[in-house]
Amino acid sequence: MRLSRYFLPTMKENPSEAQIVSHRLMLRAGMIRQSSAGIYSWLPLGLRVLRNIEQVVREEQDAMGCHEVLMPTIQPADLWRQSDRYDDYGPEMLRIKDRHDRDMLYGPTNEEQITEIFAGSVRSYKDLPQMLYHIQWKFRDEIRPRFGVMRGREFLMKDAYSFDLSVEDGRRSYNKFFLAYLKTYARLGLKAIPMAADTGPIGGDMSHEFLILADTGESEIACHRDYLEMDWSASDTGYDDDLQPVIDGFTSKYAATDEMRDAAAESALGDDLRTARGIEVGHIFFFGTKYSDKLGAKVAGPDGEEITVEMGSYGIGVSRLAGAIIEASHDDNGIIWPESIAPFKVGLINLKAGDEDCDAACDKAYADLRGKGVEVLYDDRNTRAGGKFADMDLIGLPWQLVIGPRGVKSGTVELKNRATGEREELSIESALTRLLV
Repeated sequence: MRLSRYFLPTMKENPSEAQIVSHRLMLRAGMIRQSSAGIYSWLPLGLRVLRNIEQVVREEQDAMGCHEVLMPTIQPADLWRQSDRYDDYGPEMLRIKDRHDRDMLYGPTNEEQITEIFAGSVRSYKDLPQMLYHIQWKFRDEIRPRFGVMRGREFLMKDAYSFDLSVEDGRRSYNKFFLAYLKTYARLGLKAIPMAADTGPIGGDMSHEFLILADTGESEIACHRDYLEMDWSASDTGYDDDLQPVIDGFTSKYAATDEMRDAAAESALGDDLRTARGIEVGHIFFFGTKYSDKLGAKVAGPDGEEITVEMGSYGIGVSRLAGAIIEASHDDNGIIWPESIAPFKVGLINLKAGDEDCDAACDKAYADLRGKGVEVLYDDRNTRAGGKFADMDLIGLPWQLVIGPRGVKSGTVELKNRATGEREELSIESALTRLLV
């Protein structure tokens, strides 16, 4: 993509309405623009990041055997009345009426909708277990939306649901999602610590939040110091393994969110206690028959008896992750994207647009990289070099390939690693080879 033709409205100054780093940088980097309080338009650069995060989440859900569906944003209120949540959910739910005066709502979550689908489709225990997910926009009417996409009213979320014949089977499904989340966050370049959590309005008797550590985190967490050094990727563990010992290993030591902290347990840890600010990036629940009982999700068991299925739900805030990753990965100059979700892998900088030799070298490098499937943002604008460097640092692409007249004459280019700041002068062939890895 040539930057001269790309819609990238960057800003030099920090916007006054932005209180945290991710909000400031997303606005300055031209990723988002506010439509109304807590509701944002995603501009081309931001949308590329959002889609890349979504794809990592999708691939890990697919890998664990979860099947993608797509449910509507607007749901009938009667479903929520069946589960007794319509009146209990509170003013965060946007309640509306259609032209026939029927009560509807903009879904804040989908337990009722997916349970109705299951109840009308599955009749036998032989069809269990089932795991279904979708990636869809949600709406919660936050009384005080703030921090950009971190605490918005409209947000993109992956929510998944498990259906099992027994509590034991349900916990096995829960463990699969737990593992999938560890793998997902590792691919996104994050260390997300699972912590026992309150079930809130979702309900259930087992729940974990996944939190990344950041100075601007929304809540204070406390944990054993060993958790700060652990490898959370669980990359060698397969979904057919006995996962309970693995999960126990990741949850055996003290880790608690604000509402779950235990003063006595923390006192006993002594010097091993660490406190920090945390950002929630995922939440999983096992709630048994809370919804299946009320919405008739039952199957015929091996002996013909009717069995109410056991359920769980599993959420990842896809749009929130864009902000959370920036909170965890930035410097004074801008964003530092992990390669797995960067909007482009390489920022190609032409130091003297209009110079025949420089243009030819840049055009060739651009064509060669694109021909090999590398996504490149080519700054071919006729502007000063300082502005080009500043913009590339701001938007945070993993690599910067800098080509100028002097380098063209000597057959060299500069390759900069955005994360480390390391710069190398090398031949164009060597630079391209490095970028193809």
